[in-house]
Amino acid sequence: MFPRVGLKLQNRFFSRAERVFRPLRQPGSLVQRSCGICVESRPSVPALTTSYAHGTSSRSLRHSTIGEALLQSVERCPDREALVFLEEGIRKTFAEFLHDVDQTAAGLLALGLQRGDRLGMWGPNIYEWLLYQFATAKAGIILVSVNPAYQVSEVEYALRKVECNAVVCPTAFKTQQYVEMLRKICPEIDSCTPGDLKSAKLPHLRSVIVTDSRHPGMFHVDDVRQAAGSEHTRLLQDLQRKLCVDDPINIQFTSGTTGMPKGATLSHHNIINNVCIFGVRMGYTWKPKVRICLPVPMYHCFGSVGGGMSMAVICLYDGVLLHPYRCTFIYGTPTMYVDMLSHYTPTKYDLSSVEGGIMAGAPCPPEVVREVISKMGIKQITLGYGTTENSPVTFCGDPLDNEERKVETVGYIMDHVEAKVVNPSTGVIVPLGKTGELMIRGHCVMLGYWNDEDKTRECISPDGWYKTGDIASLDGYSYCRIEGRIKDMIIRGGENIYPAEIEQFLHTHPKVMDAQVVRWLREKGTFISVFAAEGVKGPADGRGGLRLHHAQRRAGMHRRRNHSVLQGPGKIDLVQMVLHDRPKNLLKSSLKYCHVSYLVLSDCPFQDPKIRDLCRPLPAHREWKGKFLQDHLHLH
Repeated sequence: MFPRVGLKLQNRFFSRAERVFRPLRQPGSLVQRSCGICVESRPSVPALTTSYAHGTSSRSLRHSTIGEALLQSVERCPDREALVFLEEGIRKTFAEFLHDVDQTAAGLLALGLQRGDRLGMWGPNIYEWLLYQFATAKAGIILVSVNPAYQVSEVEYALRKVECNAVVCPTAFKTQQYVEMLRKICPEIDSCTPGDLKSAKLPHLRSVIVTDSRHPGMFHVDDVRQAAGSEHTRLLQDLQRKLCVDDPINIQFTSGTTGMPKGATLSHHNIINNVCIFGVRMGYTWKPKVRICLPVPMYHCFGSVGGGMSMAVICLYDGVLLHPYRCTFIYGTPTMYVDMLSHYTPTKYDLSSVEGGIMAGAPCPPEVVREVISKMGIKQITLGYGTTENSPVTFCGDPLDNEERKVETVGYIMDHVEAKVVNPSTGVIVPLGKTGELMIRGHCVMLGYWNDEDKTRECISPDGWYKTGDIASLDGYSYCRIEGRIKDMIIRGGENIYPAEIEQFLHTHPKVMDAQVVRWLREKGTFISVFAAEGVKGPADGRGGLRLHHAQRRAGMHRRRNHSVLQGPGKIDLVQMVLHDRPKNLLKSSLKYCHVSYLVLSDCPFQDPKIRDLCRPLPAHREWKGKFLQDHLHLH
């Protein structure tokens, strides 16, 4: 059952229409004029006069469940290829996929799962991820997206937090031994009958479904498909008339920068409208054939909603496969694009079919965006912004935006969404163009955090505004600039400095491929750590680069120990690292406890006064720096 706070938000305060369209008032002020801006096409007139925007559109919100949306796609193009999973050799048309979804949904009901139960999906991007995403929605079962990188304690916490009744996972993937980890949590599983697990640690868990092999006490995915009889098929059909668009249907764990992960709970209405409006913005509704390369993880809202729910999806594991399979769009985080840039050469890979792409999921350095446009030739690369709690997209650019808007903003407000930028201390809307905390209201805002009323009240105000915790500004066209996180802001001499500023500046250096800046506190004051240079921008053949010898692996990254070499008001540690598939904010949270450092470059040009003053090296280190570079760097 969904936590009581979600119902309070819906019944006690405002209906959805009231939350979206009710004009904003401030105490002692008139209703704001020029607060709405038409977003059916790219805004051409600076209509806003204050830092409040309401994206107006004649396109109505959709009132349908995920199952209904899939059926409509099948009716439009039953024989069109819907998805391809290359490593598994699976290709499905829309009609074939719907058949598998119906079989699996009825099979889940046959196992005893009921509407409102929770099923955890734990694993990499495999066919079953997408299959169970739609099958659970059709059966009224809430899919719980579990990070495939979770270890024993983390997955135990997640499954217990939402009281999962079933888990789907592969036996293993790379170094992750999923079945073995479940056995450590639930040793009773080896001696139980499949579907009748009674675990001391996870008392609600009854069934474990394995995707690729058979194990004692566990179902195989084929067992689920074969379990359904005619009575379960009829039960599934009857259930479609009872499902409500406002039912919770997906729980996505947000990593957060502090505390334990929280389960953001999304409804059919959240997900369907977010992906439909996003698809219209990207032009998917009128383009003749859309084929999306989706390397981003499905457990993340970016992958499951922006990718999986778009349906015309090709799920690839490697960017080089763009070439033979003629994808037209690429989804990726900035780090993924950095990796693609390091491998790309025009003579080896033909990307002429690629019309555009989405870069989101983390702050997007302007230099990386410029290189994607200039080197890979993806002129219609588009930036997006959102949070899991907002289903996720709230701002997105237009594929035809000019370069300045692509690199400096995250796009303009989405249809039927409200946004405002307020003073974090007073809650008063700031003047247009000034920075403050970004807040969001509308159809995209989650129902709440599962079984966590206190956290829900902290981030969603009584009148429905979600507090993002991000520092941002709006212009007259509703284009948004994200400056950083409130918690990460560094105040130095009365001046605000954001880690994103330093990251973006480091990216301008020709030899820095990636950079992460972390703010952390110690007894002696505020410190920041700079983790930089995933590699070095080399020649087009990808062989150039700055490399480390004998990199050590720990906490999901590679690093080499060294002394801190740059000092300002606070110590700055520089670390060579390789990012792995971990959420960026979780990674940054972990990095706060990393006491290693690495010198990035001796000639890094700190020209920006803010950053130069913050990072001014001591003269005593100049000679030592040259020796360190000679001893520890290998320049190809």
